[in-house]
Amino acid sequence: MMKRINASLSVVIATVCLFFALPGHASNHAYPSDARVAIQIGSDLYDSLDAKYRNQLDAHPIRFVSSEDPMVLLVETNDQNRVVCQISVSVGFVDLINHIAHAKAIDRVEHGYFGKYMAALEGKGAAPAIVEDRYWTDKIINEQSGYFGQIMGWTMAINLSHYYLGQFEKHAGQLQTGAAIPINNLLSPSEWDKGVRAGAVNSLNCALGSDGARALFDAIGKMTQRPAWADYIVPQKTNFARLNAQMATYESDFFHGRLN
Repeated sequence: MMKRINASLSVVIATVCLFFALPGHASNHAYPSDARVAIQIGSDLYDSLDAKYRNQLDAHPIRFVSSEDPMVLLVETNDQNRVVCQISVSVGFVDLINHIAHAKAIDRVEHGYFGKYMAALEGKGAAPAIVEDRYWTDKIINEQSGYFGQIMGWTMAINLSHYYLGQFEKHAGQLQTGAAIPINNLLSPSEWDKGVRAGAVNSLNCALGSDGARALFDAIGKMTQRPAWADYIVPQKTNFARLNAQMATYESDFFHGRLN
């Protein structure tokens, strides 16, 4: 859904504060990766882009909305008569990625946990709570933070690329219907491939490895009933084996100086 709204850093700060005020987020266990971390990831991605790409984006490329439904939408913003572009992320999406990253971290010490957790997410919008104390050790939560950064980083980087690669502009008419339409539903396979490659360069330049994102993509690919939030992450007709092979190749090429 594309909206023209007034935006400023104060709006970003207000929505971050709102995240912590929402019911359901108070717990004896709290994730260290929150809206502020996601904002910092977005800033790092922005800073690592070439100036010709940064000029098409808002200097604060991530903004938050209070919806608990997991959503990631491209937003055209009118700020002091200047049109800038941001990614609108719901607090529900941050919560979802925190839980998925946690499940992946637990899998490091309890093999098979991640697969079972992702299977429980099929067809659902909300992530099951992880409450057992043995899953909240410092070691597991440190791993969780790393996976959160990878998943959030790659998702945001790919979405940002849709602006500077011209894909958002091409599909803007269809995104102006007023519905929360994931741009992934409109992209051609070629457009998606270009976005993944550009997002890979951006993510890897920020030291965000692909392990977490590839694990999530693989899990989505195994779902027989995909939840609605999956469309905000990958197109419906994605060849997941090919996608993960591409990402692994991009990461290898990057560390050998062959990806730029």
